[in-house]
Amino acid sequence: MVGSLLAGRSALITGGAQGIGAAIARLFAAQGARVVIADIDEDGGRATAAVIGEGGGEARFVRADVTSGADLDAAVRAVVDAYGGLDIAVNNAGVEEQGGCALHELTEEAWDRVVSVNLKGVWLSMRAEIAQMLAQGGGAIVNMASVAGVVGLPLGISGYSAAKGGVVALTRTAALEYVGQGIRVNAVCPGVVRTALLDQAIGAGMFTEAEAAALHPSGVLIGAEEVAQTFLYLASGMSGHVTGHALPVDAGMAAG
Repeated sequence: MVGSLLAGRSALITGGAQGIGAAIARLFAAQGARVVIADIDEDGGRATAAVIGEGGGEARFVRADVTSGADLDAAVRAVVDAYGGLDIAVNNAGVEEQGGCALHELTEEAWDRVVSVNLKGVWLSMRAEIAQMLAQGGGAIVNMASVAGVVGLPLGISGYSAAKGGVVALTRTAALEYVGQGIRVNAVCPGVVRTALLDQAIGAGMFTEAEAAALHPSGVLIGAEEVAQTFLYLASGMSGHVTGHALPVDAGMAAG
């Protein structure tokens, strides 16, 4: 192991099969956490857990759909059964609108899907996680929001933006509700991050790589590992009195 910031801690990471979620799982395990990866992508989730194990870390996979309260209750039980408790929860699972379109062209089906996964999924996850954390006396929750939930972006992602804005509001409300019971709740708001999803969007012609990078004042894309470092900060003792914040990792987008 290369670090011990999370030594002895147990962590549940939704959407940990690929992209930022997988980067978070690898980093947490490298810092001593015992990780349970929850995802609908069984092959990807098992592969991420295997990579962690090969590197000397401890990780397990459980299949879970974040739109199912029963699945998330089972995922929390899996962490408790395996490791004795739930110290950290990262609610990262999410989807984006496919193809991008103006608000008046967005279908009801597409709206329902993105809001169900990105907002309802975070609420259902937190509901299960907080119940366990209250029973054991505390914990840390870090939600995946987006800079699109903080500032307006005319990119054809109105449903995604609305859902991520909801995650920010839900994070702040939960932080105040549970601060007196030892539970910290924060969110991370990334800008444009280089992941397989971004590559798919570029391949689908939504924008070019140069156009994606140009959304940042810095003119460069953000790496998944860089976003993972922010999750580590918010999940660890380094941020012991930080709660209720939506922290941008956006190369300056929200500052404009």
